[in-house]
Amino acid sequence: MKKLLLSAAIAVIGFTQVSAQEFSFGPKAGVNFATLTGDVEDAEFKVGLHIGGAAEYMFNEKMGLQAELLFSMQGAKNEYTETFSAGGFTEELYEKETLKLNYINLPVMFKYYIVDGFNVEVGPQVSFLVSAKSEFEFEYTTSAGGSESTESGSGEVDVDDELTAIDFGFNFGLGYKLDNGLNFGARYNLGLANINDEDEFSDDFKIHNGVIQLSVGFMF
Repeated sequence: MKKLLLSAAIAVIGFTQVSAQEFSFGPKAGVNFATLTGDVEDAEFKVGLHIGGAAEYMFNEKMGLQAELLFSMQGAKNEYTETFSAGGFTEELYEKETLKLNYINLPVMFKYYIVDGFNVEVGPQVSFLVSAKSEFEFEYTTSAGGSESTESGSGEVDVDDELTAIDFGFNFGLGYKLDNGLNFGARYNLGLANINDEDEFSDDFKIHNGVIQLSVGFMF
């Protein structure tokens, strides 16, 4: 009986050690450089944040899977200026729009460790839209005969109904993990789904997410 209990204890300890070596998890956060691609013009990168957690399971010393749950601030911004002059009359229009898209991202990455700590990763991602707002501001200036007049304004509107609730993408990137669990990563998310959900134009006007992510995390 004592031998049986001793064998069971050794087995449990051994399984715990193996599991600890194979499985790790921890927080992850970083910065996004997000934009929109496809049938859009002059979309610029919008800086945002992502934060959440990751869990890694290693099949062996070289290969593993990493699943993540991230809150991600995405979207794009655009600035536009136009000036017209004729016969002593000048008008100038300045517009700025920032599209703020917040997602819950669920990527699953296949990781391959090339050398100790340094890895490459690829994998799919599904994203759920949490909120979508368009923030805008404008300034319209006219001048003639030495006088000048300026009108300006700003506002924010919800655009959830114009975008799909679910997005699909594919990620690829690089990472490095220290022996103490601290890790760093750089990744690009290529949006594969058309997120434009305006029925009249969705087939002809395609919009995709494109996000560069720089991250830091810690694995326990």
